[in-house]
Amino acid sequence: MKYEMRQPCPKCPFRSDVKPYITPTRAREILTGNAEFACHATLDYAHDDEDGEGKETPKTQHCAGVLICLEHDERPHQMMRIAESLRFYDRTKLDMDAPVYRGVREAIEAHKRKKPAAGSAKRLTSTVGEDGRGRA
Repeated sequence: MKYEMRQPCPKCPFRSDVKPYITPTRAREILTGNAEFACHATLDYAHDDEDGEGKETPKTQHCAGVLICLEHDERPHQMMRIAESLRFYDRTKLDMDAPVYRGVREAIEAHKRKKPAAGSAKRLTSTVGEDGRGRA
């Protein structure tokens, strides 16, 4: 999995300006699970597995929303630390001003309320390019 996305994709479940659509339990699992989480926009759904989940490919990117959210809390998961030490990930290149929850607690609370974070009118007009990188 690559760590090259700088901004969350337009439908990222960790964007603070998108109505939450995953359960609070799932948000907690993703953000505290100490594991990688692929950006759904970079998975291959043409050849998905039996459970309807997309498959990872060599171009699959780690979810930038998760990276940014965890970096706000200064709580990178183990693979983030490993990738950074191997120079596959550079946290300084993340768009820390992107509309992403300002930490794990805020993300979980928003998913409980099923409402975007208060004051999150700022919109990020990015797309995910063919190379899997978020672009402004």
